[in-house]
Amino acid sequence: MADAVIDVVGMDELPLIVEMYNQIFRPTRAEESFRRRYLGRHNVLQMVARVKDKPAGFFLGFELKPDTFFAWFYGVVPDFRRMGIGSQLMEAAQSWAQQQGYDAFRLECHNSHRPMMHLAIELGYDVIGLRWDADRGDNLVMFEKGLAGR
Repeated sequence: MADAVIDVVGMDELPLIVEMYNQIFRPTRAEESFRRRYLGRHNVLQMVARVKDKPAGFFLGFELKPDTFFAWFYGVVPDFRRMGIGSQLMEAAQSWAQQQGYDAFRLECHNSHRPMMHLAIELGYDVIGLRWDADRGDNLVMFEKGLAGR
């Protein structure tokens, strides 16, 4: 397992996050699309995982409703996969959300992204529903987990 350093970062790190996003996902996105999505959102969280000072992955999330935090995007750069970095990012984000007073943590995953679905199940998430993503032509599986200690 990699010993990633995970930091909460500000908007000045968004260009790095967008670069990692575009290494992982298609179609690519411009920085402005992320900034637009953040408009009107409460408690935007950006995290970057680094291994030996090299960017290895990221997490983006925000408040979905007053008691629920939403994991919007998260990913690990291909060269750093299968090292436990995805788990470390999700656990760090869950911990942050719990410290902020959220009762639940929600995420969505395309049905075709099986490794992420497996990770969610391993981390104790429950499937709470499905929704169709017309833009991608795929089902999104919705997961949620209660944050212990609340």
